[in-house]
Amino acid sequence: MASNKNKRYWVGFDLGGTKMMATVFNEGFRPLASEKVKTRAQSGPRQVLSRLLDTIQAAVGQAHLKMSEIAGIGVGCPGPLDLDRGVILTAPNLGWRNVPLKNTLEKRFGCAATIANDVDAGLYGEFRFGAARKARCALGVFPGTGLGGACVYEGKLFRGKKGSCMEIGHIPVERGGRLCGCGQRGCLETVASRLAIAAEAAMAAHRGEAPHLLGLAGTDVGAMKSGTLAKAIEAGDRVVEQIVRNAAQKLGGALAGVVNLLAPDVLVLGGGLVEAMPNLFLGEVRKVIEDKAMKMYADDLKIMPAKLGDAATAMGAAALVADMIKAREEEDA
Repeated sequence: MASNKNKRYWVGFDLGGTKMMATVFNEGFRPLASEKVKTRAQSGPRQVLSRLLDTIQAAVGQAHLKMSEIAGIGVGCPGPLDLDRGVILTAPNLGWRNVPLKNTLEKRFGCAATIANDVDAGLYGEFRFGAARKARCALGVFPGTGLGGACVYEGKLFRGKKGSCMEIGHIPVERGGRLCGCGQRGCLETVASRLAIAAEAAMAAHRGEAPHLLGLAGTDVGAMKSGTLAKAIEAGDRVVEQIVRNAAQKLGGALAGVVNLLAPDVLVLGGGLVEAMPNLFLGEVRKVIEDKAMKMYADDLKIMPAKLGDAATAMGAAALVADMIKAREEEDA
């Protein structure tokens, strides 16, 4: 592998969702160029990997750099990971199983690479550059199709022996509740994720209880994005508003227990739901935590909306690979 000592450009890659995005950063983590493409997992696992590599190459070209000038590549990935080996164990949305992404990147581009859970990378971005800067203990929760959680404690990401942890979405909250994607019933994400909210809102629209939502999205759960739900609430669909409030309250109840365990000084809430209706969602979470968590912990807690938006995962991944390289250099000095 080529020496990285005098190279200080980084690539951060966000592999989550239906799109992949590569961003090139300078030494001060100012973005120089970005390339975003659809994932198109249906085209096959090898094609997805090829598109990932091409996207990195295209972003570096847009930044008017050569790959030889890139010091490291960090990737925020969905799915269970082997962090030490840099292997994506399974990513059903990508059609991947046991993909050695770290080694693939290092061999293709001749620079250091690392992978991280995409939610971990997103919170690390907020810790380094956004809403959780200088926090001793930062807790991050991102309601979306699922419900991702992460924690940065004294500058380091919480992780398990081999993989990521902080699976807040799979805290059991309802005995015998809805079936979750993890195979258990009654997990938090079955009642507090955007998908859970959209499913309940779709039923309300079908029953005629949410006429504005019905006009905006029909009863198609897939069409009920966060912004659509917010528009329906603004137009007067009180049932939709109550569905969102109930979900936020259930999230707050579960997080009150996490606050008691970790005593975080910052809780960052992100994702489309929070972006679309920050006052409503954060307000309900805050009220329940203040009511249910131990007072000494609740009083010291700041609850903040994420600041970096879609850039968080790429920024965090880039910072993680930069930190890894810095640690290696200090060991070798």
